[in-house]
Amino acid sequence: MGGAEGCCYIKVYLPRGCLLLSIRSVFVSLSVCDILSVKTFGLDSIMETEGGPGLNVQKKGIMKKPDPVKPPPNNTEEEDLEGRDMQKEALNRRNAWEPSVFYSLGNETFFFTGQEISIRESLDSFGAVIWPGAVTLCRYLEKNREQVDMLDKAVLELGAGTGLVSIVASLLGAWVTATDLPDVLSNLNFNLSRNTRGRCRYTPQVAALTWGQDAKRNFPSSVYHYNYVLCADVVYHHNFLEDLLITMQYFCKPGTTVLLANKVRFQSDLRFIENFKNVFNVTLLEEIPQEEVRIYHATARK
Repeated sequence: MGGAEGCCYIKVYLPRGCLLLSIRSVFVSLSVCDILSVKTFGLDSIMETEGGPGLNVQKKGIMKKPDPVKPPPNNTEEEDLEGRDMQKEALNRRNAWEPSVFYSLGNETFFFTGQEISIRESLDSFGAVIWPGAVTLCRYLEKNREQVDMLDKAVLELGAGTGLVSIVASLLGAWVTATDLPDVLSNLNFNLSRNTRGRCRYTPQVAALTWGQDAKRNFPSSVYHYNYVLCADVVYHHNFLEDLLITMQYFCKPGTTVLLANKVRFQSDLRFIENFKNVFNVTLLEEIPQEEVRIYHATARK
């Protein structure tokens, strides 16, 4: 970090405390203590300020609930083995999506719905990485617009991460609320704001949501109802799969459709899918064997 100003280009991945920086093609591994030093260097404040105005986002220390009522459209021109495996996948991910992704330091560029989407990576663990399920779900939404009509629909994304799926849903005309853990929201806010401002019928919202804890308090069912709940690569090696399923059940009311896109990595993924099928009416919409990704359609059981 000690070079001349303006000459340091950084590629950041932070899966489970491992940070890899690319500085003029010199790779340096940093410890957790080094990461804390980087954060105090000012990157946190950069992420906090670059997002800009326009999104309904929960700032640090301010608990703001997302709006429950859809506003009028905007005026626009167009109106540990497992952990290591996840780290390895994060570091190798760029090879999986060529040529549809054009790689540059700190950003990834996608093209969906005729729009260029630029996604900035961050220092937020697995929230820093765009996973295969997100890209696959975006492709599905783009090519199946008649079957999955996003126009003027209320859409909730669980575990939105860098925000790619929420951005594409917004560009397709949905009124989107993107949710994730509080420490992910700054970069999520930045990416949504940069890629949707002036392009979408509705301004997307960003809100903190901890699975199994916040839903009833911050999203009372008497007020909040969503046409679609989107989930992309939220099932992997973590200890909150039961909480995730409970959260999905809470938001999936009569008239709600859950779309789950996930890469199958571990036995725990398969167990979750079995539990998912026991709770919802589930249909396999698409399977991409070469990418090991499946997309499921689910509705509430009567």
